[in-house]
Amino acid sequence: MKHGIAFRKFSRTSSHRMLMLRNLVTSLLQHEQIKTTLPKAKDTARLAEKIITLGKKGDLPAFRRATGFLLNQSLVPKLFSELAQRYAERPGGYTRIHKFGNRPGDNAPHAILELVDNPRDLRFQMTARAVGWELLGKRVGQKDPKSLVATGIPDIDDVIVKEKTVPPEGRGELRTVTRRNLQKVLKYRGGEAAVEMGKIAEDHVDTLLAQPLALKEIVAANQERKEKAAAFAGIRLKVGQTLPGGVRSTLHLAQGALGRDNPGRRAWFNHRKLGVDQTSVWNSL
Repeated sequence: MKHGIAFRKFSRTSSHRMLMLRNLVTSLLQHEQIKTTLPKAKDTARLAEKIITLGKKGDLPAFRRATGFLLNQSLVPKLFSELAQRYAERPGGYTRIHKFGNRPGDNAPHAILELVDNPRDLRFQMTARAVGWELLGKRVGQKDPKSLVATGIPDIDDVIVKEKTVPPEGRGELRTVTRRNLQKVLKYRGGEAAVEMGKIAEDHVDTLLAQPLALKEIVAANQERKEKAAAFAGIRLKVGQTLPGGVRSTLHLAQGALGRDNPGRRAWFNHRKLGVDQTSVWNSL
């Protein structure tokens, strides 16, 4: 019968396995975002939730248990002060797992494990960019793109505040999925989170507007470079071609020595022939 085998073994002994998970939890609390395999991320998230709950309790038994679990004792004050304040109103769900493809080599499934509402929250960043993308798509259909390049979208902050209060069955300027993600990432954050999301969305809108202009400049520069190259195409050297005043033979050039001279050749072999050597002048054209 299936008794006592509820959790993953990771092909390790119990002491090795527990030390590995303690190390992952310690790294997660220190960096607030780590990358590991998907099974390890799931077990690490389970233990990290319990450790953060101890930090929210804040009593002496919780302090002793957290001190005995974490491998880096300098993270204990952070757990009982910064993280406890951040998740004071959140009833669980302090971690988030993002699947990150497969690892090269053994093809193991990769994942990014992060603390919710951390300074580099991936869900927050992706939601802010999605807001900028959707608002820009609607404004382009309503206004001239050239005017958007000059003015941008000045009412992004108002749209975010309005979408935050739209009910699930309501309708707004954003898609249902984007609105649901916006409400989730802003639910337990302060009032400054909406302003921060608006700045990220504005930066993404500026990037989206600048990309076509930059591409147009690159295409124009390439076209100008091609026209200049076509003007000098008639006097450029080809393989095995010599110029008046050159010191190397046609056979020497045809053998692949266009860009280099052999320093081991004798001095009499490099004597100039047929006048003054003007190879550098021709190469500068």
